[in-house]
Amino acid sequence: MSDRRYAFVMMIQNKYWQKFLQRSFDGLEVHSYVRRGFAGPSATLLLLFYVARPVGELAGYAEFIERSAGNVDEIWSKHSAESVLESKEQYNALVRGVKHVSFIRFKNLHMAKDPLPLKSLLMMLGKKRLSRAGFYICRENAEKLIALMD
Repeated sequence: MSDRRYAFVMMIQNKYWQKFLQRSFDGLEVHSYVRRGFAGPSATLLLLFYVARPVGELAGYAEFIERSAGNVDEIWSKHSAESVLESKEQYNALVRGVKHVSFIRFKNLHMAKDPLPLKSLLMMLGKKRLSRAGFYICRENAEKLIALMD
């Protein structure tokens, strides 16, 4: 694993973030975030979750398991129980006819005790804005961000 790909910062909508937190509080260990197409990350150790507007903060992190990608129906049948989507109909509405989908699988979800606002996150990373698709960060930056959240 390259040190430059130690962690992956991904955007997530607040409604999904809240559902993942609830699943975690309910004792469910493994979770899957659904993304259209062959979306990143493909290899990393940690996921950091930036909750998009209106929240606008780095709100937690988890251990990355894998990206399971492939045919829409096959992947749903393998990992639907790990998703926060409540039905196949809701899933189909989300993927809207694409042929391939990615389930970003993770475990040990941690909610930040002190979430990091966007302005601070951008300053720490030396960026002007965040990529909607997500991006990798090195181990040093990941450890700094986690220390600030915990």
